[in-house]
This record gives sequence, C-alpha cells and structure tokens, in this order.
Amino acid sequence: MPIIPVSMPSQPTIRRVQLGAFVLALMSATFAIAQELWPAPAKPLKAQYNIYSGELHNAQPPTRTERKLAIEISGQAAKDIFASLYPDAKVTCSGEPGERLRAKGELWCSFSPSSGYRCWLGYDLRAGKVIGGASC
Repeated sequence: MPIIPVSMPSQPTIRRVQLGAFVLALMSATFAIAQELWPAPAKPLKAQYNIYSGELHNAQPPTRTERKLAIEISGQAAKDIFASLYPDAKVTCSGEPGERLRAKGELWCSFSPSSGYRCWLGYDLRAGKVIGGASC
C-alpha cells in the first residue's frame, strides 16, 4: 500500500481558523446575552383603526388632502398603557359606575366594567401631527 503524503496546514492558516471560531463563539454568546437582557421586548397588540377626514364626532371618508388615523387599543396592551397613565381623571365620558379615565396629551385610556380597558390615539397623516383618537 503506497503512502500518500499529507500536507499539514500552515501555521497562519490554523491561527486564522482558530481566530474565526473564537470570533463566532464570542458573537453567539453576545447575542444570547443581549436576548436575555433586552429591557423592553415587543408584545402583541389588539387594535382597530380608522382612516377618516373631518372631525371624530362627524367622521367622513378620507380625501386626497385630508387623512387622519384613529387607533383603538384593547386587551392586555390597553391595560398596560392604562397602568402607566396615572392618576385617574376627575371626569369620565359615559358616567357608567366604575368607569375610570386616564390621559396624557392626546393619548386617552379608560376602564369600564362593560368594555374593559381601551386606549385611543390619533395622527393627522397629512400634517404629521399627533391628534386625539377619541372624543367623549
């Protein structure tokens, strides 16, 4: 049986492979740690939206020059947002016993025994400005 000479990789090639493996392991470890330490992970959102023109209390179909966005968030996301917007407002919209209203700027959230937690926000898509997403 003939002996076939096998050439060993050169020293620089071995070092490059070792360095590449080390960098890969370091990147993997860094990514794993970053995933564990992410301070504010994204959560699911249950929402509805409406694109309209005019005013909320008299919404019309959107036009070429006027488009506004109203978003209603409900469920756990609305509960989490509501909990961040304290204290309760002194007034409520419906007068339903047990209703609570909280607002900061144009973001409104409410809790009512019949509807649960809901939040509203709006945006004027043409002007690029935050607007109310609900009205009492």
